[in-house]
Amino acid sequence: MDPATLALLAPGIPPDWLDPPDLATAREAQIALSARVIREDAHPPVRRLGGVDISNTRFDPEGRVYAAVVVLDWPGLTVVAQASAVARAAMPYVPGYLGFREVPALLAAWAKLPEKPDLVLVDGHGIAHPRGFGIAAHLGVVLDIPSIGVAKSPLVGRPEAPLGEEPGATQPLLWKGRRLGTVLRSKRRSNPLYLSTGHRISEAGAVDWVQRCLRGYRLPEPTRQAHLAANAARRAAV
Repeated sequence: MDPATLALLAPGIPPDWLDPPDLATAREAQIALSARVIREDAHPPVRRLGGVDISNTRFDPEGRVYAAVVVLDWPGLTVVAQASAVARAAMPYVPGYLGFREVPALLAAWAKLPEKPDLVLVDGHGIAHPRGFGIAAHLGVVLDIPSIGVAKSPLVGRPEAPLGEEPGATQPLLWKGRRLGTVLRSKRRSNPLYLSTGHRISEAGAVDWVQRCLRGYRLPEPTRQAHLAANAARRAAV
């Protein structure tokens, strides 16, 4: 990892935790890092929102990861900056360990941003993860930035009760008797989103920010724009 990227890491984050040699070490790193997650609103006034997403080609023999970070003004939600990066994944695709595949490329993209956002919405899970450390928590902790997980499918858990069909309907996401997040119907006749704390934000705060960022699409505007940017980065590299 280059010095500019290493300089982004929060104090006390060992660089080798970003590139563990095996799954056993990765699991230990996740457990240690998950203890650093702050599940309360601890962010500055929001002037800029970030959106984060990854694109890749499933059968790419080189295992390339295309990362994009976009910055939007608030409350206008106009894209004011964006950056992308391409990296070869050091770890194969293993559910529950995607942070180790994707965070290094995201850090490289983050380093290129001319202005950093105050809060980021990440396409993926936060604490709604078997070890409480999905990619939104992973990115939030290693950068020490407020982050929200906005996933399109569940990794663990299920809604407490059937989710209403109306936009704005919510249900707690429960797993093993614990609430890990919130299931949100963001758009009529669309599959729900699975929201969870990433870092330095409460569950209620995460839901509130996602709802405030909806503009008639299934995805909130920050991750929708990040999705478009990540796909554009992948197409441009072909």
